[in-house]
Amino acid sequence: MALTEVFTGKHGTLTLAAEDTPEGAAAKAVVDAYGVQVVGRLTDVKVTVDTALKEFYEVGRRHPVSLSPGDIAISGTVGRAYVNGALLLLLQGQGSQPTAVAEPYVQPTFGITVLFLEPARPDDVVALEIGGVKFQNWRFSLPEDDFVLEDLCFKALTVRVLDTVSVTFPGAGA
Repeated sequence: MALTEVFTGKHGTLTLAAEDTPEGAAAKAVVDAYGVQVVGRLTDVKVTVDTALKEFYEVGRRHPVSLSPGDIAISGTVGRAYVNGALLLLLQGQGSQPTAVAEPYVQPTFGITVLFLEPARPDDVVALEIGGVKFQNWRFSLPEDDFVLEDLCFKALTVRVLDTVSVTFPGAGA
């Protein structure tokens, strides 16, 4: 049965997972030290997948006659109402340590899982798994009369759907 639930932000959680690489080990050190496997106080989580579709137009036509897929770019943003250095360390790795560390050092790579659970239907799971994630930039602002938020942009290598409903595509191997 297809998942048809409507979710709000209160149903979602975002977890970080280290990958089995030297860059993943750097991310695991930060995630373990700060206990941010499940990231709290998040706001404005956005994930974008851009396929760079290209339209082909024939001379004399106003509408495209073909759409060709281009490069796939996966990116997103995360806002967090807490500043403790964990996400900055995930951006720069050892480059954000309080004492200077000689270069070169790796930029941490990790996975993000965005999971939605409806308490009334605990067997229905809607999730996105984003792999090969690296933060691209980090910033925070100190407003006079509002919450302090840190904002990060990320890029990723892969995105997968982990819903409890599976789809089999024609011609796909078993």
